[in-house]
Amino acid sequence: MKTKDKKKNHVPIRINALFISVFFLFSVLVLRLGYVQIVKGEEYQRTAYLTENVTTKLDAPRGKMLDANYRVVVDNEPVFSITYTRTQEADAKERHQLALKLADLIEKPTDELTERDKKDYFIFLNEKQVESRISKEEKKDTPPEELYDLMLEKVTEKDINSFSEKELEVLAIKSEMDRGYTLSPQRIKIGATEKEIAMISEHLPELEGVDIKPDAERSYPFKESFRDIFGQVKQIPKSRMDYYTSRGNDRNDMVGTSFLEEQYESLLRGTKTKIKYVTDKKGNPVGDPVEEEGARGSDLVLTVDMSLQQEVEKVIEEKLKDAIRGKNAYANSKLDSAYVVMMDPNTGAILSMAAKEYDRKTGKFIDIPFGNVYHSYAMGSTVKGATVLTGLQQGVVSPNTVIYDAPLTFGDGRSLKSHESMGPVDAVEALERSSNVYMWHIAMKLAGYDYSNKRFKENKVQEAFEILRNSYSQFGLGVPTGIDLPSEATGYNTGMSRELSQAMFFSIGQFDTYTPMQMAQYVSTIANGGLRMQPHLLKEVREPSVDPNKLGKLQYRFEPNVLNKIEMSPSQIKVVQKGFYEVMHGNNGTAAWKFKNKDYNPAGKTGTAEIDKATGIVNKTLIGYAPYENPEVAFAVVVPDIKEGNTNSEIAEGALDAYFSMKKEGVPTKPESNEENTEEPR
Repeated sequence: MKTKDKKKNHVPIRINALFISVFFLFSVLVLRLGYVQIVKGEEYQRTAYLTENVTTKLDAPRGKMLDANYRVVVDNEPVFSITYTRTQEADAKERHQLALKLADLIEKPTDELTERDKKDYFIFLNEKQVESRISKEEKKDTPPEELYDLMLEKVTEKDINSFSEKELEVLAIKSEMDRGYTLSPQRIKIGATEKEIAMISEHLPELEGVDIKPDAERSYPFKESFRDIFGQVKQIPKSRMDYYTSRGNDRNDMVGTSFLEEQYESLLRGTKTKIKYVTDKKGNPVGDPVEEEGARGSDLVLTVDMSLQQEVEKVIEEKLKDAIRGKNAYANSKLDSAYVVMMDPNTGAILSMAAKEYDRKTGKFIDIPFGNVYHSYAMGSTVKGATVLTGLQQGVVSPNTVIYDAPLTFGDGRSLKSHESMGPVDAVEALERSSNVYMWHIAMKLAGYDYSNKRFKENKVQEAFEILRNSYSQFGLGVPTGIDLPSEATGYNTGMSRELSQAMFFSIGQFDTYTPMQMAQYVSTIANGGLRMQPHLLKEVREPSVDPNKLGKLQYRFEPNVLNKIEMSPSQIKVVQKGFYEVMHGNNGTAAWKFKNKDYNPAGKTGTAEIDKATGIVNKTLIGYAPYENPEVAFAVVVPDIKEGNTNSEIAEGALDAYFSMKKEGVPTKPESNEENTEEPR
């Protein structure tokens, strides 16, 4: 019994000891809290107010671009960049002193400096001198907030032209430094050379805020081919700063500034790395930063086959060279460029978009693929398919209407004729032989002009213009094609005229101007039976893949987009399709000499637009598609300012030969793909 009692007595003692220990510890905690809150409260509160949480961001690598056969065409090349990170205490004068030092260590391009940049810098260096140019009356009448604008007006052209090249380099460096946020690394120079890196490293202790950081720069495995359409990546231009910052960008971001890089910026730019700092009252970091790693942007798969693109570029250069330097060199002294667009008429996918320009000073050819969407020309007889369909749809001619092709004479003594007198022609033969007279009769009937009696039944010339333009627009002529680029030209609308002759010239492609892309969309609409497809360069969007031999997961696939269906009936469209076939196969076809025996069985329409009657300079064009029965490729060729030769037909032949030859040979194997998903990208 005594042993049991002893055991029971130990339990309360232990519990009491535990209670006492807890009470003691709790008392210590209360005393400590009281000390922190009462004795040290104000001090800690002041310290808290003197610190600030600051988050900076670093650009993530951009997504890559791949061609239709999944070969990388735009990549990220590792480089080193010279950066500057400023604190809150760094002022403009300190940054200027630092820029002076850096200008002796690195080379900085100055070609992007604006007049405003130079004026600001002149005022920065010569503030009192500029102020002295302002009269007392001007200063009195000018509100304080407008005084700086007045100072800008006082800076003369002589002032900004007085800067030496070295001073402009200093300005270019300082401008980059001024753009940055506090504690955010701002690129001063991307892709520093080994010599520049060595020089900066040697002087780094005296260059406060300057650092050398790993970076990435766009690289192009196919060199200059199609490079302009890929676009450029630069720091946000000052002129577009408000636009980008309103979309959530930081002022020092690298963004796509043109073409595909700009169009798909939200997909390519990726997720930034975030670095969180705690800073003291002077803006200096306290403790170690916390980093949230970013992610590379999505990869774009394009519709363009770079092998075909390069072959077409080669064809253009060879044929232009023959025309410029060959036997017709003297006659073709104005000739310097040619354009080709090839697209899938059933989906709108751009297969190739090539153009070359010859620099007569250097004797070299330059790639200008953007000309296919920005340059417009009078296209001549290639528009006659649209004219015939307009006439059929409006009921002024029928498929069997026969018109006698002979010179047209008018009461004022004028005479208009086709390139030859053809006699009686119907709609198909009018296209095959390219009859101007047939088209003019359509225009005259639309305008209410009775040619047999040489008078108007009812003057509807302006209405004829409206009918023709509205009809042409159904094919994409004179309106945006909808191509997935930031902008495009729509050609030149020459306006209305009360002159019947002008409506007649409109009907043969000698009035308004159109881009090569519009012509490709137009002929595609005829080829596929009347659907105007949106031309597009994007094929797919994929998640970035770590393994270069694998494709990332599919995020989005572009689906063919029908912009509109033309109002003409299938039977009316077949008339024009037949006419286009005869152009390349008929006994009198204007392109049969070149295409009649081709295995791929093409159809199309030639065109010649008179540019300078005195010199004989013309634009030569050719549009078409192949095969005739089941079209898989449509094309438009434009050769401006030519006088002699058939360069348009030769380029078209070379491009089509390349396409069908490559099709027979097969295409590169598609890399292995991860699990697919077809949701639209966000």
